[in-house]
Amino acid sequence: MSRKEVLGSIKDAEKKARQKLDKASSDASGIVSKSRIDAGEVVANGKRDAEVAAQKMIAKARDDAAKEADKVRADGEKDLNAIRSQSEKNRSAAIEAVLNNFTTE
Repeated sequence: MSRKEVLGSIKDAEKKARQKLDKASSDASGIVSKSRIDAGEVVANGKRDAEVAAQKMIAKARDDAAKEADKVRADGEKDLNAIRSQSEKNRSAAIEAVLNNFTTE
């Protein structure tokens, strides 16, 4: 091989190496861009999932609070009914006691 041919093949090899390097750089940029997009999607999905989970927790807490409120309300109504019943039983005796107090004076 002549010197000219050797230099030509070296230039061709350098050109191919430069092309491979440019392609590798381009591929690396594409990978970085895709990774950023994927990371953005992961963050968006995470936020969405967190929002859904938070809404479920809030709904459950509301349901639990409503059940507890219903229980307290039922207990209060039961106590109120017992007081009413007892007051109705004592009404006659109370009226009689008041009337006796006025008539004895």
